[in-house]
Amino acid sequence: MELTTFWFAVIAFLWTGYFVLEGFDFGVGLLLPVLSRNEAERRQVLGTIGPVWDGNEVWLITAVGAMFAAFPAWYAGLLSEFYLPLVLVLVGLIVRGVGLEWRGKVHHASDRFWCDLGILVGSGLPAFLWGAVFADLLRGSATAALVGGVFSLSLCVLHGAVFLTLKTSGPVRARARRTAMAASAVALPVAVVALSNIPAAGEGGTDWAASPWLWACSLASMAALAAGTALTWRGRDGWAFTATASAVALGSAALFGALRPAPLPGLTVAEAASGPYTLGMLTWIGLIALPFVLGYQVWSYWVFRRRLTAEVS
Repeated sequence: MELTTFWFAVIAFLWTGYFVLEGFDFGVGLLLPVLSRNEAERRQVLGTIGPVWDGNEVWLITAVGAMFAAFPAWYAGLLSEFYLPLVLVLVGLIVRGVGLEWRGKVHHASDRFWCDLGILVGSGLPAFLWGAVFADLLRGSATAALVGGVFSLSLCVLHGAVFLTLKTSGPVRARARRTAMAASAVALPVAVVALSNIPAAGEGGTDWAASPWLWACSLASMAALAAGTALTWRGRDGWAFTATASAVALGSAALFGALRPAPLPGLTVAEAASGPYTLGMLTWIGLIALPFVLGYQVWSYWVFRRRLTAEVS
């Protein structure tokens, strides 16, 4: 495998990990005012992501850093073309982080309200804008950006609701299951439109034979979303979360597969890549560092794997 292809696959993997992990993370933030009725339940909801949310964002930092080093022209073009929405993404992430960190340090209800508002807005902005940016990058139209944004937002809500059914107990869990079923009524039809447009934007267009694996990933993502909904309805929380996570991963695989020939209009992967020496050095660094990052992530999720209950202080 050429180093250019290898590093494109690594970057696609890092973005996919970010979408899967921050997907439910954003969904939990968006559902905070919907699922919690009192302060104990709000702590219960936020406690599901408290130990992991900042670690999830490391995937974004690593993905962007890898793009900067391995494909500097892609990095520069993406940040230049989508400067405003990406600045809004950063603002949202900052506001969200401040809200999550400060919430446990303030004591007045009014202060907690502003923290909760920051978490809500800071979760909603990136959840919508990442879908809009990548859809616009792929299709190059405002309509595609809107569909992509609605799709990613609704998918985050569904993914977050399913995650909360897995990680909580009591009334919050029951509300999360009902919310997941309601969110699927929006996410599923939008997914059909958005995911079918991903392989259609690739080299093969609407010819299934020209890009069969892109269509396979898109169709499998739709099927995984439908399976996640059915499994949630049946109370199979672990399998439901696996299904929604798989849907996000498969959709991301189709997205980066469609972007593989030309990550930016008029710019091929080979033209965007760094020189062979830089890619070679990055490969050695990545082979040493990535196993530690992945190991820490797996360990942290294993440590905080239990369900949370609402405890009144």
